[in-house]
Formats: sequence, structure tokens, C-alpha cells
Amino acid sequence: MYGTGYHAAIKANVGPRTSVTVIGDGAVGLLAVLSAKRLGAEQIILMGRHAVRTDLGREYGATDVVAERGDEGIARVRDLTGGDGTHVVLEAVGHRPAYDQAIGVVRAGGVISRVGVPQYSDAPVGFPSLFGPNITLTGGPAPARAYIETLLPDVLAGNVDPGKVFDSEVALADVADGYRRMDDRTALKVLVKP
Repeated sequence: MYGTGYHAAIKANVGPRTSVTVIGDGAVGLLAVLSAKRLGAEQIILMGRHAVRTDLGREYGATDVVAERGDEGIARVRDLTGGDGTHVVLEAVGHRPAYDQAIGVVRAGGVISRVGVPQYSDAPVGFPSLFGPNITLTGGPAPARAYIETLLPDVLAGNVDPGKVFDSEVALADVADGYRRMDDRTALKVLVKP
């Protein structure tokens, strides 16, 4: 999950003076917040609705939290960025409304980095959505193994704790229950212990 969040930020070239919107308050979205912070992002807006998760997002470096969706969410992010939108959007959901949200909150010339596996087969990429405002669309499956040498030393040194996303444990025999709890949002991420 940390490698995937980091991949989203790397593909979008997050760095100092970057403003970032992270769409999704699941484990990958929260670790995208952590990654954006570690890469020096100046403003990190987390779009999420679950207070326990967005509180962890703030701990990981989110400067703002936006719970609204649709036009209200877009307006709120635009308000927080002086009307411009953010340089980067890290989309960690994979549903069409999240993609539409990303298009609405990214500034002209910005980057949308998608690591949420798309659960839709078509999305606007033409002139009014991406081509006209010169938006870069990137992302995809994370080569998480390639990031281990970069990320693991700070985890082992205690400088970061991406493991805070594990808020529940189950035994191997109870894996189905763990998935149910994540699906009904009573657990963020479940750790399986033999």
C-alpha cells in the first residue's frame, strides 16, 4: 500500500511547492498523503468522509480535508487553492466519480495520477476534459518492489509508520470476516496473523 501511494506521487512528480489533492481515504490514499508529504508537497488536500481515516490523513501530512463530493467538492478544493485547483491529483479509488472529481480539481497544466484500479471502461479524455487544459494522465499498477530500497530504511528507522493503516487483526481462518469488515468500512485495513 505504501509503495502504491508512493508510486502515485512519483508518477505525478510531486515535490516541493507542489499542491496535491488525494482522492480516497483508504489505505492507499492515506499512504499517498504520507508520500506526498515526504516528497515535499506544500499543500495536501485529502478528499475523504471517514473521520478516523481523515484524522490519520492529517497525521500523515494532509493540510486540509474535504468531505464534499461532486460540484460541492470541486468548489471546496478550488476555494482552498485560490480558484486554481491543485498541481497534482492522486486518485486512489478507481470509480468513475473519483475520476470526474480529479478532472474537476486539477489545475490547467496539472497531472492526474491514478492508482485506483479503474472500475469503468470509458472516461472523458478529449478536448474539454484533458486535452484542452493540457492535463497529464498517468499512473497504473505500482512496481512496489522497486520502491523497497527507497521506502524501507525510513520505516525501519522509525521515521515513518505506514503500518498505522492496519487497524484490525484477524486469524488466517477469519480472512473472509476481515474482507467483510473492510468492505463495510468498519476496518480500514486488516492484518492477518497466523
